Amino acid sequence: MITLGVEEEYLLLNPADGEPVARAEAVRAASDLQPALRDGEVQPEMLQVQVEVATPVCESLDEVGEHLLRMRRAVSAAAEQNGCMLAACGAAPFACDGQVSVTARPRYRSLYVDAPQLVDEQLINGMHVHVRIPDRGAGVAVINRLRPWLPLLVAMSANSPLWHGDDTGFASWRTVVFGRWSVSGIPPLFADATDYDHRVDDLLDVGALRDRAAIYWQARLSERYPTVEIRAMDVQLRVDDAVLLAGIVRALITTAIAEDRAGAALSSPAPELLASAQWHAARYGLGDRLIDPRIPRSVRAADLVGRLMDHVGAALEAAGDGPRVTALVDRLLTEGTGAARQRAAMHRGGPEALLGMLATETTAAPRSERQGQPPRRNAQPRLGRGGSGGR
Repeated sequence: MITLGVEEEYLLLNPADGEPVARAEAVRAASDLQPALRDGEVQPEMLQVQVEVATPVCESLDEVGEHLLRMRRAVSAAAEQNGCMLAACGAAPFACDGQVSVTARPRYRSLYVDAPQLVDEQLINGMHVHVRIPDRGAGVAVINRLRPWLPLLVAMSANSPLWHGDDTGFASWRTVVFGRWSVSGIPPLFADATDYDHRVDDLLDVGALRDRAAIYWQARLSERYPTVEIRAMDVQLRVDDAVLLAGIVRALITTAIAEDRAGAALSSPAPELLASAQWHAARYGLGDRLIDPRIPRSVRAADLVGRLMDHVGAALEAAGDGPRVTALVDRLLTEGTGAARQRAAMHRGGPEALLGMLATETTAAPRSERQGQPPRRNAQPRLGRGGSGGR
């Protein structure tokens, strides 16, 4: 079984007006006293209005869901103790009053010196999935084969339509904001692991990167763990949605490893097609037609999701994830992305309704539990972590 781990970033909001509040240190201190949390599971982020969690290494999607729900609920309780609420949204829906506090770590301070406006506007939250790989060579092969699918992951995970109180018109505004860093977006095509390392070294040598942690490609090799890290997704409103994406990412990587070993042809769309596909994914989510850069053609979003499911079907079944992921995909196509649900809440009842939905959905149990099926026993962390420890 190929193991995986998930990181999630959250905002801390004033429950009265939705303004981000700089209480991360207090919330983390309170989290340390929560019996459901273990050392190192709640981590600092670049800004003091954010916190991050990282699951232990998991073998099953059940474990992923149990750990995320456990951590979301415990950190939410710590936030409430400090007069704020935890929100699993991809971008801050309302503006801060004044400058945002940067976390007092040398690396974050250096980033602020390099790009102060970008850091001030880094009010965005992602979901990162780490999947174990046999070696770095296999990891680079995986990155090459995942490139055409990264825009669809952006579309399926879109959960950041609002910014400073306005509708951006984009389903994933986080993708636009994060894409302004110098080394970001869809990674280039690499010859092998040596080529990957040489090109990263070149970026370091010319000063484009301060360190390897500043590689913000949507798929990259972890420098700390034997994993590929997929960073294309917004954080998800619901645990179920995060479980869905974790299952699809693992299946994509499993499929890529199998294809590489079998010598299957590599799809390598032109960079401009990939860039356009990503822009359309961030703009529309699943609400309009998307670009399939492999063909290339404009297709219905649901059809492209269907092609993805065909592509990873064997891997999902081999992992025992097929029925669960298929059901969650059907629900996603029926109910819409987090972006669609945020917009619907704002349209229905304004900021109050949006904040109520964020508070409820962030810590909601999976639907099977809400419908009366008995929950599984709480998962206990194993040694090791799936996360990479910060942006």
